[in-house]
Amino acid sequence: MAHLKYLVTGLVFGFILTKAEVISWFRIQEMFRFHDIHMYGVIGSAVFIGIISIQIIKRFNVKDIHGEDIRIAPKDSTQMKRYVIGGLIFGFGWALTGACPGPLFALLGSGITIFIVPILAALAGTWTYGAFREKLPH
Repeated sequence: MAHLKYLVTGLVFGFILTKAEVISWFRIQEMFRFHDIHMYGVIGSAVFIGIISIQIIKRFNVKDIHGEDIRIAPKDSTQMKRYVIGGLIFGFGWALTGACPGPLFALLGSGITIFIVPILAALAGTWTYGAFREKLPH
């Protein structure tokens, strides 16, 4: 019962992604082929809302649900190489599967069972990173 709010939030998020056609493989392919601006509008809206949200958090010293300060760590611009490499890996995975990590569960939940493969691959990659994190250059 303690995690019910997370389940409900995930279900609502998946419903919204499905209705907005964000999980549609065809919409994603249209984006990568520059045939339609639907996904660019969705991504652009998310970036815009993210910028506004971060500014609100910083300017009004918003606290988290436990009353703690929300800290946003500054990015180290000397480490740009790792961000570019990570972004490329993420983009290749997105292009190959036709889905970014967020909609994978919504796709599985909508009955497209083949998406269990990228979900398992994502979990394996996350586990591998966790296992080798201390040995990786950060």
